[in-house]
Amino acid sequence: MSAAPRDALQLASPPPAPRRLSRFIRDYTEPILAEWETFARSLPGGGTMDVVALRDHAKEMLLVIAADLERPQSDRVQDEKARGERDAIDAWDTTAAQEHGTGRAGSGFTVGHMVAEFRALRASVTRLWLAEDGNAARTDLPDLIRFNEAIDQAIAESVSRFGQAVGRTQERYLAILSHDLRTPLGAIITATRFMLDAGGLEEPNRTLVTRASSSARRMNQMVLDLVEFTRTRLDDTIPVVRSEVDGRRLVHDVVLEIAASYPDSVVRVQTSGDLSGAWDADRLTQALTNLVGNAVQHGAAGTPIRVFARGVPGEVTFSVQNEGPPIPADRQAAIFREGQRVGGRDAASDRRHQGLGLYIVERIVAAHGGSVTVRSSQTEGTTFTIRLPRRP
Repeated sequence: MSAAPRDALQLASPPPAPRRLSRFIRDYTEPILAEWETFARSLPGGGTMDVVALRDHAKEMLLVIAADLERPQSDRVQDEKARGERDAIDAWDTTAAQEHGTGRAGSGFTVGHMVAEFRALRASVTRLWLAEDGNAARTDLPDLIRFNEAIDQAIAESVSRFGQAVGRTQERYLAILSHDLRTPLGAIITATRFMLDAGGLEEPNRTLVTRASSSARRMNQMVLDLVEFTRTRLDDTIPVVRSEVDGRRLVHDVVLEIAASYPDSVVRVQTSGDLSGAWDADRLTQALTNLVGNAVQHGAAGTPIRVFARGVPGEVTFSVQNEGPPIPADRQAAIFREGQRVGGRDAASDRRHQGLGLYIVERIVAAHGGSVTVRSSQTEGTTFTIRLPRRP
């Protein structure tokens, strides 16, 4: 029996095994990156991007995706990915996608531009794979599904980190703006105070200067609140410098300052016991000023504000009480969170205050190891109480 022709043997040989998508991504990393870079540079701001960082992030993401495709995946893991439960959330385990989101936020990209990059990456991989072996790519559906899941996960991680980076930038801007506003406001406060103390102003000039002084003080308090708010948002703590403080004198100084800012208000003080402690006098003054100022702004017109300071073994309590409409019970639990408003005599008053004062109070008191609570009802009015340990 004669041997089969050589050409017939070659034709009968089985076709080479199709290249798996994971292997294709590893072998074609550079062509994929070249396509992606071309697209990314076409976006607004893309011409000034850091090419090295772009390729590093993209290459690492592609290699992570390839490794994921090669690992066995259970139905449970696939379901968790579909519901977003496999996205990286550990702050100490930063992924390439998260780093990419942070970088894009700093480069002036929008979320839309960044998502478009991932769409281009998805399209580049799929198009090049189809171009190499269309039949294999069309029939290897599980790999395509898992590849799309991996891209979606990378998008979720990048968008999340992008939002965090933008938020931090905004907060730093607020911090800088708040700090810089204090100087011109300080000049206005000093000038108006000098004019009022010097005397000789006739009406209506005296009334106008008094209003300007009061408005500047309120603006200054808002700026101080913004400074502390941005500081706590960036660090979540308020630093305190402790020294021996006479709480009785501190309370009276706060009341005198409020009286100067709100000459029509009546604030009564009642103290008892030893009111000394190791606290940060400036921070504690700010906290009490916020509470008394809130009481003046939101209390019933024509009714006095009462401030109580009581010393007992181990701690000192400071309470500020005002009459007027109570804080709704369903809002009291959240009243010290950022952005929560106390409520006021009218809606316009409520809109003017952005709910930072009480949040700052809570942060200052917490930094001293103390607590602040609120009790409010129609019959008893509203009372805020600070409890501070005398020593750390």
